[in-house]
Amino acid sequence: MTTPWWVWVLFNAGVLAVLALDLGVARLRGHRAQTAAEAGRWVLLWVSLSLAFGAGLWWARGPQRGLEFFTAYVVEYALSVDNLFVFLLVFQYFRIKPGEQHLLLFWGVLGAFVLRGTLILGGAALVREFEWLLYLFGAFLVWTAIKLIRGGEDEPEADPAHNPVLKVARRVLPVADPAPVDRFVVRGPRGIQVTPLFLVLLVVETTDLMFALDSIPAVLGLSRDSFVLYSSNVTAVLGLRSLFFLLRSLLARLRYLKPALAVVLGFVGLKMIVEPWMPIPVWLSLAVIAGVLVLAFTASWWKARGEGASPEQDGPGA
Repeated sequence: MTTPWWVWVLFNAGVLAVLALDLGVARLRGHRAQTAAEAGRWVLLWVSLSLAFGAGLWWARGPQRGLEFFTAYVVEYALSVDNLFVFLLVFQYFRIKPGEQHLLLFWGVLGAFVLRGTLILGGAALVREFEWLLYLFGAFLVWTAIKLIRGGEDEPEADPAHNPVLKVARRVLPVADPAPVDRFVVRGPRGIQVTPLFLVLLVVETTDLMFALDSIPAVLGLSRDSFVLYSSNVTAVLGLRSLFFLLRSLLARLRYLKPALAVVLGFVGLKMIVEPWMPIPVWLSLAVIAGVLVLAFTASWWKARGEGASPEQDGPGA
């Protein structure tokens, strides 16, 4: 069933509306960093909107599409938590203050909305034309899972100092120094110049794009419906900024998240490979993925509780 064009228009208009509301509230607050309580309320709002949308999709398109949406949403949301580790590294490397973190994450989320949406729609179109690509995507996810288990998360490409876009930008773009702390572009004596904050935004966007190369094949293995893939990704990314401020002091304690994500990616990759011979129901995929993630978060909490960890121990600018 093809999704009508007006549904795409309404969905994107709704996303832009809530982003505009978010930006308006942020400006009223002076782009200061959210407290944990504020971030928690925003996360609850984003998740509630996503669940309500998924319920509406279930009602309009049936249980199959509804389950596909919720499964893809859970996968994308979990992988978004993994992204937060890298954002934390970027902010620490550039010594970004909490207020600037808020501004960077807002525009970073907006950029991710455009970049990921384009990649997902392009990937879905390719899979429709060349279904054999699913086997390549599945093999890629299994390889990524193995790399995560072996400690691939520490590879140099996650280090901001090795970001090739940053190196090129520093050479070719006119950078204002000094520059306002809350601006990306300024007009200087030599014309338009970018600020150091703009360079950090480039790192955030390219880092998110690098991690999307794992997450997008994962959702392509869960549904063939372009609208389900697109909407699940967008709704998961929308709450990323508030989730960062909610979990900032807890990220170091999610020690079992990486192994759990490796299991999830490996499971989805194998599902894509064996699907023609051994179809796996969507409800079973959702149960396996959600069960692995719940087990990982519970085990991480139990481990941290046993060690007597304190939220005040880590998190820049907390």
